[in-house]
Amino acid sequence: MNPLAFSSSASLDELRQAIIACGRLCYERRLMTANDGNISVRVDGERVLITASGVSKGRMEAQDLILLDMEGNVLQAAAGRKPSSETPMHLEAYRQRPDIRAVIHAHPIFATTLTVAGHDLPLDVLPEVMLTLGEVPTTAYATPASHEDAEVIRDLIRTHNALLLRQHGSLTVGIHLEEALIHLERVEHVAQVYYQALLLGHVERIPPAALQKLTARMVRYSG
Repeated sequence: MNPLAFSSSASLDELRQAIIACGRLCYERRLMTANDGNISVRVDGERVLITASGVSKGRMEAQDLILLDMEGNVLQAAAGRKPSSETPMHLEAYRQRPDIRAVIHAHPIFATTLTVAGHDLPLDVLPEVMLTLGEVPTTAYATPASHEDAEVIRDLIRTHNALLLRQHGSLTVGIHLEEALIHLERVEHVAQVYYQALLLGHVERIPPAALQKLTARMVRYSG
């Protein structure tokens, strides 16, 4: 069984293991580096489990996860552990999206590079973007580890499952960590293809008429 695709009845221990497994995958795939990034899951309507500040997501243990209420108050934490500095952004995503149970803030190399260079993630390069994600907007710049991150995602996260955070990585959400991770992997894949096409000197765009057909067929797509 895939621990990332947890059910609505998953226990707290199962959710802890899901976050740990997700962190290792993100670290191994270079979607997070050093102790950057953060991962959370909604336990129920009143509690969230989130990674601790200053911990490598590739080397986490159960004690590196912190239980919070929806106001950010710590309900359970090991000695010396503090919640991720990006907690306000995670909580804002859950407030705006009652349908989601997982949030991943990562630092994917190519997607982040696009925002540094002033590029948006293109809709009209690979058809699977339109079929699965639709528009992936880039937020305004916000100071990391501040309430500004929560403010810049507030309106956008209501209608999008993936965002690029200007010069600060990405934010993806899902009904569980498996879905949020798939969104993250797809964003980075598209960003890398687009980046390499730019290096080759030409980006072939999907014609507008074909893009309209894709829009009409947009469904939850498994590839």
